[in-house]
Amino acid sequence: MVLAWPGFGQDLKAFEKTVTEFTLANGLHFLVAERHDAPVVSFATQVDVGAVDDPKGATGMAHMFEHMAFKGTAQIGTKNWAGEKKAMEAVEIAFRGLVEERAKGTRADQKRLGELEKAFKAAVEKAQELVETDEYSRVIEQSGGVGLNAGTWPDKTVYFYSLPSNRAELWFYLESERFLRPVFRQFYKERDVVREERRMRTESNPIGKLVEAFLTAAFNAHPYGQPPVGWPTDVENFSVTDAEEFYRKYYVPAKMTIAIVGDVDAKQVRRMAETYFGRLPKRPLPTTMVTAEPPQEGERRLEIETQAQPCVLVGYKKPSQQDPDRAVFDVIQSVLSGGRTGWFYKEMVRDKQLALDSGGFPNFPGEKYPGLFLFYAFPNSGKTVAENEAAMYGLIEKIQTEKVDDETLQMVKTKNRAALIQKLESNAGLAQELAGYHAGFGNWRQLFYELDEINKVTADDVQRVAKKYFTKTTRTVAYLVA
Repeated sequence: MVLAWPGFGQDLKAFEKTVTEFTLANGLHFLVAERHDAPVVSFATQVDVGAVDDPKGATGMAHMFEHMAFKGTAQIGTKNWAGEKKAMEAVEIAFRGLVEERAKGTRADQKRLGELEKAFKAAVEKAQELVETDEYSRVIEQSGGVGLNAGTWPDKTVYFYSLPSNRAELWFYLESERFLRPVFRQFYKERDVVREERRMRTESNPIGKLVEAFLTAAFNAHPYGQPPVGWPTDVENFSVTDAEEFYRKYYVPAKMTIAIVGDVDAKQVRRMAETYFGRLPKRPLPTTMVTAEPPQEGERRLEIETQAQPCVLVGYKKPSQQDPDRAVFDVIQSVLSGGRTGWFYKEMVRDKQLALDSGGFPNFPGEKYPGLFLFYAFPNSGKTVAENEAAMYGLIEKIQTEKVDDETLQMVKTKNRAALIQKLESNAGLAQELAGYHAGFGNWRQLFYELDEINKVTADDVQRVAKKYFTKTTRTVAYLVA
């Protein structure tokens, strides 16, 4: 299948001929893959910053930049920039006064608090009057843009969309301008949106509650244990000033990777990159220290009671994506929980009908740092979470004690190759993968090396890694029960 797929050519060397990469003087790295079969081009900007970088007391800050992504510039999204800028400054002054009074706790003047809250809301409303809502996205859509979106993960933040190739320079202007002169327009409105998002996806969602509690139990020190959307009081209290400090610290060109895939000329791309993104000033990389998770010395368990579909989560500590056994974990995931051919589905869902659904993820909640291999199951009617947990352990023990047969191993390798090929069929998919692999490994070619690594995995490797990492000592178990 790899040889037959035209995007790959015949091998890595053939594909390399379509890729150009360069780094600007400010440290921003570009990857350009030329595909001239259609007059479209996809862009993916990955910033090496995520929820693990959230400051103490301001969890959810990285996620806020996803909401700020397409609010516009000093030229787009405003009815009167000079007036709006002053109005935004007034909002920040009003909020600062409110925070200072709140910080007094029981000594706060309640009447004064009420007045400050009223003044803050009035300032927000005045600034809102000067906003040309959604103008940035309209400019993109009117130019034929599609797929405008952004995403925040524990390890990264990604911004992406596609345009007709004759509108490529528009992307260079818009994307560089919002990084050069960021405008935190409608910040407090979007902060309220994030708070509601948390309420909907976590506080009012039993599975969301379970996952959050599970991660908090699994990680006592590492920030993988804190929710990317942020803790409620953090979200309710961080400010534009906090966001500006976060931006200056982490959004430096050397932490950005941009991948461009489609009907473009690499030489023209480089010219536009230097013209537009070369304007971003070179700044030093942040000196940060992510707290390492201490070794786990025993199983951790928790239970949440709620009127909802029961669920069981089982997570085992595992190394980061830099570990030499990374491909073995991918193979294990496919053997145990790779869709309808996985052991979990065949035994727990199809044959014994213990579960409505069951599966796993080899890199949860992230892969930049040591994380978890997560398994889950939703019990069938009349079955319990304990029965499903026991069945999961039976299959995990099987992969530890019995070697995977050659037919299963070959099928898994074929499925992994096919899954990767499917992801890379689109320009948008390839752009995100190229940016992600460069940011994660320092070399986009790891995208191809990964196929070779999977092909080299043996039954002995699978058994060895399963025995080493799937142990009770490093296990965290969470129940959702009615």
